[in-house]
Amino acid sequence: MSVEEHRGKYWLSSDLAKMDVDVIHGYLTRVYWSEGIPRDVVERSMRNSLCFGVFCGTKQVGFARAITDFATFAYVADVFVLEQHRGADWRHGSCSS
Repeated sequence: MSVEEHRGKYWLSSDLAKMDVDVIHGYLTRVYWSEGIPRDVVERSMRNSLCFGVFCGTKQVGFARAITDFATFAYVADVFVLEQHRGADWRHGSCSS
């Protein structure tokens, strides 16, 4: 079961089919905690976690995944919002960046 929530121009989804692996891998491969991580490892980690994507229009602009037993435990990992969307007013503006 996936979840979707809309807030102004931004929306969140837990549907893996909507995730842009190019965006997620592109970001994760250049940050200190996962620098150089192979794409297949990112894809496998996503398949085995509860993932949330943040979107602006049709573009993915954020991501987080929870490693969880779906009962009592969750560890949040790989959280990011693309730089150009940090601090954005989710109620107004456009998704051009």
